[in-house]
Amino acid sequence: MNEVEQFAAGYSFPLDPFQTTACESLARGRSVLVCAPTGAGKTVVGEFAVALGIRRGRKTFYTTPLKALSNQKFGDFIARHGAANVGLLTGDNSINGEAPAVVMTTEVLRNMLYEKSPTLHNLGFVVMDEVHYLQDAYRGAVWEEVLIHLPPSVQVVALSATVSNAEEFGDWLRHVRGKVDVVIEEARPVPLEHHYMVGSQVSPTFVGQGKNKRPNPQLKKMSLNAERRRGRDHMRARRAVPRREEVVDMLDDRSLLPAIYFIFSRNGCDQAVKQILTGSTRLTSSEESERIAAYLELRAEMLPDTDLDVLGYDDWRDGLMRGVASHHAGLIPLFKETVEELFEQGLIKVVFATETLSLGINMPAKTVVLEKLIKFTGEKHELMTPGEYTQLTGRAGRRGIDPVGHAVVLFQPEVAFDRVAALVGARTYPLRSSFRPSYNMAVNLARTYTVAEALALIEKSFAQFLVQKQASGLHAQVERSEKFLEGYRERMTCDAGDFAGYWSMVRRIRDEEKDAAGDGETHKEGERILSRLRIGDVVRIGGRGRGMLAVVAVRRGGTPMALTTSDTMKRLGVRDVIGDRPVLGRIELPRRYPWKSKERGEVLAALKRFQVPSAPVEPVPPAPAVEPDLPAGSVWAAIRAHPCHDCPDRTEHERWAARVDDLTKELTAQRRRLRNRTEGLARTFERVVGVLREKSYLRADEGLTHKGDRLSRIYNEGDLLVAEVLEQEILHGLEVPDLAAAVSTLVYNARGFAVEPAWPNETVRQAYIKIRRLWREIEKTEERHGLALTREPEPGFVDAIHAWASGESLDEILDFTEMSPGDFVRSTKQVWDLLRQLAEVADGEELRGRCRKAADHVYRGVIAYSGAL
Repeated sequence: MNEVEQFAAGYSFPLDPFQTTACESLARGRSVLVCAPTGAGKTVVGEFAVALGIRRGRKTFYTTPLKALSNQKFGDFIARHGAANVGLLTGDNSINGEAPAVVMTTEVLRNMLYEKSPTLHNLGFVVMDEVHYLQDAYRGAVWEEVLIHLPPSVQVVALSATVSNAEEFGDWLRHVRGKVDVVIEEARPVPLEHHYMVGSQVSPTFVGQGKNKRPNPQLKKMSLNAERRRGRDHMRARRAVPRREEVVDMLDDRSLLPAIYFIFSRNGCDQAVKQILTGSTRLTSSEESERIAAYLELRAEMLPDTDLDVLGYDDWRDGLMRGVASHHAGLIPLFKETVEELFEQGLIKVVFATETLSLGINMPAKTVVLEKLIKFTGEKHELMTPGEYTQLTGRAGRRGIDPVGHAVVLFQPEVAFDRVAALVGARTYPLRSSFRPSYNMAVNLARTYTVAEALALIEKSFAQFLVQKQASGLHAQVERSEKFLEGYRERMTCDAGDFAGYWSMVRRIRDEEKDAAGDGETHKEGERILSRLRIGDVVRIGGRGRGMLAVVAVRRGGTPMALTTSDTMKRLGVRDVIGDRPVLGRIELPRRYPWKSKERGEVLAALKRFQVPSAPVEPVPPAPAVEPDLPAGSVWAAIRAHPCHDCPDRTEHERWAARVDDLTKELTAQRRRLRNRTEGLARTFERVVGVLREKSYLRADEGLTHKGDRLSRIYNEGDLLVAEVLEQEILHGLEVPDLAAAVSTLVYNARGFAVEPAWPNETVRQAYIKIRRLWREIEKTEERHGLALTREPEPGFVDAIHAWASGESLDEILDFTEMSPGDFVRSTKQVWDLLRQLAEVADGEELRGRCRKAADHVYRGVIAYSGAL
């Protein structure tokens, strides 16, 4: 028997031809790129690399994009090869790191390459599972860095989902790795049938076979009829949209469970579970419910009852007992992992999930349901791509269990059936690159290479390989944005006068208030107004969150919490109550907050009915902050005197003006990206080097300074800002909770619009002011060099992490915060990760010790029980 045959003999099933072909290439000393559909078994090739490495006495690194996936593979390999032969390195865990086979996240390997870790000695194979992650906007560059920097002697196994430009990607791999065989498997191991559901009727999306295959004409007719009814009778048209309960019942009746039901909204997933629970649907047998209960009892032991209560454990448990659950980033990892494990055991029948479930974790289902095909991209709503559709539906069909898998798309009035059929039938989903030079990358390259040599490496990236093709797409993006901007400017036009001039004054005042972060008299006046707010006050605020709110509670530290007309809670901050924004009046509230849902509804209705009195209650005077050339009071006077100030449509015009500002900033960034792409990544790298030289991270002879050496060990999206914060000693002398809060501004990224922070104390506020001033300095330096790499620090998490680091309980912190438990856990672990890095790279044992202590203080309770970011 040869090596492949010996390996294959260990499986209970024969290897597929594509698996055999890829394994034989590896055995001959070549690297391989394996592109195959989800569930096709491409990881078998990665497992062969591990077995081959152990057999030949060479190390094998098995890299994954997710810590949870690393943990899963670690367990699989221990079962196959024994604990002595397998290690795990994920940042959170370091187990047997010198073992013959080590599972790790891709970032860990990238860091080892830059640091020239001795663990790299005798490395023979690297498996890059889910290599298509290199197109991830935030983390994708790591995959390209690894592929470029791995020693030539290392054989690479790149495992990818099916992409239409596999040969193109393979050509690039040959360019950087040498001998690479591309193995493509297009056939799904379990055939997929596509369905379309209108009302309660489910039909095949296509009819006919082979060349005669075409969109189902009956479905097209039904969809058109529903569209016509939509114009005449909205209620009748809505009946054509299947209700979630109907869909679940249909799946149960047709024996199409278990199913993953994709909804592109966390709240939508949770609401779906509630909708099922309000009815009589039960998808589990009494025996299955008992098994679930026993499993949950073991899992729940990890957390105290108080944490379980605030996490909504009882309602979550009720859903699991009836066979339904949600799965999204808003859940704590412990809950998500439990859902995954119960689903794999066949005990959970329907999981309502966001698209994050389509990646990494092994959760195959018989059926996949897509409630909508329209996704919000962060800027606008767009039809999902064929690649995204393929990724989501790839989980349908369990190998060895289901003869076919099923994908069900639900009728949606905003998407014509022809577009649905075109999307489902498309087969074009190219792999793209997100590679870009970073400050950390530059200083790490400077350790070993001259700038000229580093430029040559940058030119080897897949991004540069695709640059000319991408340039045309960026041109189109800029043109689209320019057209949108023209429309936004038309919408902000005011008949009363020059609204652009009016808005420039308003924006000027607001920018100064933000830059000051509440300095001086402006902040004092805002604090005075906040301190006088009482429960029941109705407040009008401006900005993007403009509208009326009712103060319903005052939390720890005197921060007012208000209910908006859209039924969300908002923390009121200084910027909400300064300037020309009066308290409008009062409404009567029920008993002490929090209320039951009925009482909350009554308050919401009262707020919506509230009429602004002719004479506003307690008018708020303008902020008297001083400006060098024109006092702010004079600016406010000019604002009030402007004809646009009294325009009845001013709120609408301000909304469009804010969009003009946002899109103008985005358009500038788009043009810069186009310029950078057109000029090539080498030019971008030169600009990065220019910033580093100006900031004294690189010497004139291209060597690293002390600052540069420290930056090389900071792995963070805001690496340069973190390094500058250390250089300016902003964190020195801070107590542990204050330190954690200050560090949070360097990693926190708010979902949606940022909110006014509730400062735990003046020390933290002053630290943030200094950090933000540093960022403004970096931003100006980057602008001079034609870059935009460093994100603005966000203080939206300071209060929550300060309370957590001070020992407060989870229920106290989440009581009034707008964060989900999952967001809280993820953000806290990001703070913890950066604190651990600072404990290694900061100057002086005093600060390093405090960073270690702060990391220990935040790594407790639900955080310590959450194994993955």
